[in-house]
Amino acid sequence: MAIYDEIQEMKEKNVVKVAGSSLFKPIVMLFKALESKFEIRLKFFIKNFFKTKFMMAMSKKIQMHGIEKVFLMGPKAFFYFFMFYLIRDTIIYIILPIYFARITGE
Repeated sequence: MAIYDEIQEMKEKNVVKVAGSSLFKPIVMLFKALESKFEIRLKFFIKNFFKTKFMMAMSKKIQMHGIEKVFLMGPKAFFYFFMFYLIRDTIIYIILPIYFARITGE
């Protein structure tokens, strides 16, 4: 029901202009609404692939305060943050490619 309401709002605002017969306009607008929702969620998934909530929170802190201030706030949390990234990146960029190369090479 929420998607139908969004489509009605788009109609009223004339955001989506679809060429063709009026019979298919609601269907096309429904697919466009679903596509945009899927695209937003997919971008979020790719951007935050393998990140924990702790890693995301620390990233926001570092962006706001800077690395030195965050380190002075809590060196232990700062150390864990970089260890999480080190382990995650090692798995993603070193171990997985070697594993897939061995599987496909044999």
